[in-house]
Amino acid sequence: MKYQFIEQHKQNFPVVAMCRVLEVSESGFSAWRKRPTCRRMQEDAHLTQEIRQVFEMHQGRYGSPRIQRDLYDEGITGSRKRVARLMRAEELSARSKRRRGITTKRDETHPVAPNLLHRDFRVEEPDKKWVTDITYIPTKQGWLYLAVILDVYSRMVVGWSMSGNCDEKLVEHALEQALARRRPKAGLLHHSDRGSQYTSQAYQAYLRRYGIQPSMSRKGNCWDNAAMESFFGTLKDACVRETFYSSHEEARSEIFTYLEVYYTRIRRHSTLGYMSPLQYERMGEVHTLQNV
Repeated sequence: MKYQFIEQHKQNFPVVAMCRVLEVSESGFSAWRKRPTCRRMQEDAHLTQEIRQVFEMHQGRYGSPRIQRDLYDEGITGSRKRVARLMRAEELSARSKRRRGITTKRDETHPVAPNLLHRDFRVEEPDKKWVTDITYIPTKQGWLYLAVILDVYSRMVVGWSMSGNCDEKLVEHALEQALARRRPKAGLLHHSDRGSQYTSQAYQAYLRRYGIQPSMSRKGNCWDNAAMESFFGTLKDACVRETFYSSHEEARSEIFTYLEVYYTRIRRHSTLGYMSPLQYERMGEVHTLQNV
């Protein structure tokens, strides 16, 4: 292990100094380098190349669990612990999420709905529980606001809307898209915070028209809508952390691609057995047909 460390870091530190610190001889290190590479080390080197390809393909968004599942699906074996060990050796680590700021404000004149979700994010069928919220994207042109509706069943983005204004129209357009795409039956639970956009008379009337049951988080309690908090943390990390968009249009294009292509079809979700939302819904459809 000491010789491996010296080999991996010889471009950054003098070999003589590392040998002295690690209490090994230079001659011993030279002899080790001349030995044929053992099979395990060859396999590790090959697996490391595959890991790096997956890591770079997902732009540093994946940690060892998701990378291991990607490799497994490609027929490349390697335990999660082994993948994690090789990633540490290469200093490959997934981006960490940042805490989100508050984007919605309460209008004290608007009535609020009780918290019917009760942090119960378990559901057996699609379109039984939807969660929604608003976030902001900084650009040189000013804030771009994004409203998203998730189906708790598959974490699928069923509706979204972007605008330079954080108003009722923003959330209404996201709801319109979700209703057109999914056509849910009456009784669907719709959970949001107490922001004025969601408590407005127009939005609540929209929910009643389609037989949708409103539910709202308690004041100042982000864990009541943890699924949305997690989603926006992932989105911000992927699309905002190292990018400052020049315009709303540039941000719209990038976020559209993330929502409709990467997140929905490619990104593995830990709560879905490391399947993408689309894969999970298709798997559910297959099980439903088999049980008919």
